[in-house]
Amino acid sequence: MGFPREDRHRRVFLRESLDDLKAQLRTLGSDLLEYEGEPVEVLLQLMQSTHASAVYCERIEAPEEIHQSQAIQERGILLKEFWQSSMLSLECLPFPVQDMPDMFTQFRKKVENAGFRFSAPVVAPSKIPSLPELAETPLIRAAEQANTSPYQFAGGERSALDHLKQYLARRLPDTYKETRNQLIGKDYSSKFSPWLALGCLSARTVAAELTAYEQSHGANDGTYWLWFELLWRDYFRFLHFKYGKQLYQVQGLSDAPVMRSNLQSFESWQAGATGEPLVDAGMRELLKTGYLSNRMRQVVASYWIYDLQGDWRLGAAWFESQLIDYDVYSNQGNWLYLAGRGTDPRGGRRFNIAKQTQDHDPQGEYQRLWL
Repeated sequence: MGFPREDRHRRVFLRESLDDLKAQLRTLGSDLLEYEGEPVEVLLQLMQSTHASAVYCERIEAPEEIHQSQAIQERGILLKEFWQSSMLSLECLPFPVQDMPDMFTQFRKKVENAGFRFSAPVVAPSKIPSLPELAETPLIRAAEQANTSPYQFAGGERSALDHLKQYLARRLPDTYKETRNQLIGKDYSSKFSPWLALGCLSARTVAAELTAYEQSHGANDGTYWLWFELLWRDYFRFLHFKYGKQLYQVQGLSDAPVMRSNLQSFESWQAGATGEPLVDAGMRELLKTGYLSNRMRQVVASYWIYDLQGDWRLGAAWFESQLIDYDVYSNQGNWLYLAGRGTDPRGGRRFNIAKQTQDHDPQGEYQRLWL
């Protein structure tokens, strides 16, 4: 559709995160080298020049990543993949992941009844072996311009841990449930998602710190709801083990036909020029910052699907392009859920825009801010 899969906001965040990783690896006696090209070809060259016997990487249970892993193995590379991005490990689930409940509520109840909260974070190494000498010069991407996001998301693990520390120190978990649907500011929600999405922050670390917080200050609705949101994140991940490529089909898990999108409507929606003030404010915030509150994501997605009769996949692709915190599992899961093409038998979720405006921006402050 003429837009990049990864726009400037996430590129900046990625650049900062890689720079932070490089600096930390160097303090441990290692380094980070960046190469540009087709992964299979680059890995083959690296294995030949280093005489490596295997490639270790994160396991990602999504179609494109699975296809890429298969292509690597077909070239004779021993690939060792490790599942690591969920709060709960696959091994501790109270059911085989392929047989998990379709509905989130049933999934949550089974997890809670089994007494599971999170899997222990992995302890970071204190030293890493140095890299071998390489003949090739690493091809480093050019630095991006500074991020203009008013939320001041700085990429990297150290920024993530600083943010987590201050969030807990200021006792913000206590009010999370009451403030999470607000639209303006930084503290109404946790803002962990950019670092979680890129792997700068572990969901298990967040859950462990949240548990320690509850032990010091007491559990409440806010602390529970933060864990609840992390469990939703896990749910969308684990669904991929059950349904795989079906989640990426045109119709999702539904039999309902998909509407043919109107290009002019899509361009108006992208630009925040639909004429619906709350929706336009949200879409302009997304363009300007690469971020959008969970409430506004649902509002603008619902408007695209139901009011503009748009193809849900096109909306999902635009979110992929723009969001700093794009996560393949959560993005796909949320769009399927709203479009009524996921596992929820109740169908989609259409938002009444007038009611959302009255409930969440009655004085028009959010609309004035972005329009």
